[in-house]
Amino acid sequence: MAIRILLADDHTLMRKGLRSLLEKIEDFEVVAEAQNGRSTVQLALKLMPDIVIMDISMPDLNGIDATLQITEKCPGIRIIALSIHSDRRFVTQMLKAGASGYLLKDCAFEELEDAIRKACDGQMYLSPKVAGTVVKDYVSRVSKGEASVYTLLSEREREVLQLLAEGQSTKEISASLFVSVKTVETHRQNIMKKLGIYNIPDLVKYAIREGLIDLDS
Repeated sequence: MAIRILLADDHTLMRKGLRSLLEKIEDFEVVAEAQNGRSTVQLALKLMPDIVIMDISMPDLNGIDATLQITEKCPGIRIIALSIHSDRRFVTQMLKAGASGYLLKDCAFEELEDAIRKACDGQMYLSPKVAGTVVKDYVSRVSKGEASVYTLLSEREREVLQLLAEGQSTKEISASLFVSVKTVETHRQNIMKKLGIYNIPDLVKYAIREGLIDLDS
C-alpha cells in the first residue's frame, strides 16, 4: 500500500525536485503540493495524506501553526519538517506542534526516506545535526516556561500577526480569515498589548525574529 505524501514548500523548484525524487520510490505517492501554510491545512484535511513534508517559513500561515492545526484536527497525519533552520526555536516549536520529525534541507534523500518510514510507523525522527543539544535545550527551556510568540499569543493572534507582518491590510486579513474588520482590529490591539510593541515595523521585526516570517516573505 502506497504512502501518500503532501509536499508543502513555497519554493516551486524545491517542491518539484522533491516530488521527482519521492516518486522514484515504488511505495511513495505524492498526492498534492502546497505553496503556503493555509493551503497545506486545507489540502491535508481534504486529502488525508499519511505524511506532510512541511517547510517552516511559508507565507500566509507558517509551517508551525499549519502543523498545529493539522495535528489538532487529524492526529493520524504525520508531519515531517524539512527546513533550512537549525535554530532551537524552530525545532522545539515544531515538536510542540506535533511534528513527527525534523530534518534540514541539506540532508541526504535517504535520510528523508528513512524519516518518512519511521513516521509512518509512529516513530520520531530528528536530523543528527539538531538532535543533541537542541533536544536537551528544549526540555530545559520548556520546563521553565520560556516566553515566545507561541506562549504569549493565541493561535489566531499569531495568524493575524503573521499576515500583518506580511503587509496585509486589516480588510485583507478580515477577508482571509473570514472575520470582521473589528475583530481583526481587536486582535491587533491585543497583540500589541501582550508584546508591548505598538507599531508595525517593530511587529515585523518581532515576527521575523520569532520565525513567523522570513526576509523572503
